[in-house]
Amino acid sequence: MTISRLALMSCGAVALTALAQTRPNIIYIMCDDLGYADIGCYGQQYIATPNIDRLAAQGMRFTQAYSGSPVSAPARATFMTGQHTGHTHVRGNKEYWSAGNTVKYGDNTDYALVGQEPYDTEHVIIPEIFHDNGYATGMFGKWAGGYEGSASTPDKRGVDEFFGPLCQFQAHLYYPNFLNRYSKKRGDTQTIRVTLEENIPYPMYGSGYERRTQYSADLVHQAALEWLDERTATEPFLGIFTYTLPHAELRQPEDSILLAYKGHFCIEKSFGGDQASRYNPTDIAHAQFAAMVTRLDAYVGEIMNKLEEKGLADNTVLIFTSDNGPHAEGGADQDFFNVERLLQGLKRSTYEGGIRIPFIVRWPAKIRAGQVSDQLFAFYDLMPTFCDIAGIENYEERYRNPLLENDWFDGISIYPTLTGEGQQIQHDHLFWEFPETNMMAVRKGNWKLVVSAGTSKLFDLSIDLHEDNDLSSRYPAVLRELKAICREEHVPSTTYSNPTLP
Repeated sequence: MTISRLALMSCGAVALTALAQTRPNIIYIMCDDLGYADIGCYGQQYIATPNIDRLAAQGMRFTQAYSGSPVSAPARATFMTGQHTGHTHVRGNKEYWSAGNTVKYGDNTDYALVGQEPYDTEHVIIPEIFHDNGYATGMFGKWAGGYEGSASTPDKRGVDEFFGPLCQFQAHLYYPNFLNRYSKKRGDTQTIRVTLEENIPYPMYGSGYERRTQYSADLVHQAALEWLDERTATEPFLGIFTYTLPHAELRQPEDSILLAYKGHFCIEKSFGGDQASRYNPTDIAHAQFAAMVTRLDAYVGEIMNKLEEKGLADNTVLIFTSDNGPHAEGGADQDFFNVERLLQGLKRSTYEGGIRIPFIVRWPAKIRAGQVSDQLFAFYDLMPTFCDIAGIENYEERYRNPLLENDWFDGISIYPTLTGEGQQIQHDHLFWEFPETNMMAVRKGNWKLVVSAGTSKLFDLSIDLHEDNDLSSRYPAVLRELKAICREEHVPSTTYSNPTLP
């Protein structure tokens, strides 16, 4: 972060101690590659998710919520920056691995440098805003916003406490050699590696891997609960829990959660492994995937219980969502679990299946229980929403970088929808681009444009949610309008390939 940005934020800081007890807390749970229909309250029939279903019953469930991108790193970037993928710097899963520079963990060879393309340090992100406004900030799970040693690691971007995989590629391995940590309370001066000593005596792939015992998802969740246990009503807090479940490598402890599914599916699936991607093999892919979703659900239940135990539930906005659509990697089988076949497309696609996500909000002090909303919004709307929740006024004016010709803030707050207070402003349209599959998309009302390698298809989602019937030839004026939006919203990137414009 430059001196000018630090000075800008410092000038915006205000004394908020007196307001600490009344300002709401926010816990944002973003899991990894969980599909729209992978949990019970969204139609899943094979997997038990009682806690997430209970969360939905106690709050508001959204049916038209969208990720900002169909893949992990840019989806998280749209959340963090409040920018859509035509404006935000991170638009794909660009990764940094020091292939020629390795380090040993036992007999295992691992990369000496790992991580993703850094978030733009000239543009503010959510933890910086909240840290600047008196919130305790904790992030537990996947970072994916900068490689080790870069200018965009948790210690440099407003996070007080971090524990998890800094690199999303490293997160593929559920029994890894190390995790990353930045802890202000422990006196860390930068984000460091924490070696998992019980894992490294054994291979990281193949025979012997099953002898590893330190399961990263459980370790991250326990760290999140410990941080939550330290919170009090005297200091507001923002917790960003980016759990990796149920992503990719279908492996976990053989405990009661897995045993509840093991051997209980009429059809099972074997996966032979993918060492390059760090996906170990499994003979029970269906049971593993289902159990990983239920394990995630158990985490949500423990968070709910902890908030109740601490007397913080009423004043805490608790959000559950997924970073993008479901994957078909590591043995995952959406054709088996997606019984209702509501949406077309998977992760990496700008069809509905790749970007429409489950989204649930509970806030007992403000949100009436049992509501279902069809409000349209995307991840880049969460920065203004969070600011409205926390009473952080004029965030765009305060944090816009005057040294940039364009420092976009693309979001619209959905606070009125959550609380019923005020008039909900609507987007004219939502926009996505994803260069790695050369796809773009626009949603305007019920119209949806999907662009693949420059070829456009037009759908009316009110009658064709599965996006089967291209209406381009019947509505040429609508087609021209949505194509024009693609060209207007796309700002060329010098870091990523640019999608073919329609």
